[in-house]
Amino acid sequence: MSLSDPIGDMIARVKNAQDRNHKKVELPSSNFKKKIADILKNEGFIKDFKVNSDRNKSILSLELKYHSGNPVISNFERISKPGRRIFSSADGLPKINNGLGIAIISTPKGVMTDIDARKHHLGGEVICKVF
Repeated sequence: MSLSDPIGDMIARVKNAQDRNHKKVELPSSNFKKKIADILKNEGFIKDFKVNSDRNKSILSLELKYHSGNPVISNFERISKPGRRIFSSADGLPKINNGLGIAIISTPKGVMTDIDARKHHLGGEVICKVF
């Protein structure tokens, strides 16, 4: 099965799992999804993630984080989509919820948060926003 938007699928699976108060969610793995999961872990939005290999396919397993019964991720939204790519310069990077949230940016130096991209004066494709 081919997906036209694997990152959008990842976001939908996380949202659906949080709506049902699941402790973890599994999805097909890729290097790009691993980098996004690493950013989510470093920023405190998820507990942990693992990559499990089954036969020829690898599965990314995310441990979701809750605070007093509510999910830590209150909003997880795809910005740049396959039909409409959104790029931004270093100066034009969006501030999410007045700095309380993060935007995940794909830059020439790799995938990073909007804060790191501003620090390194890098622009790129705005993948999604999280808060």
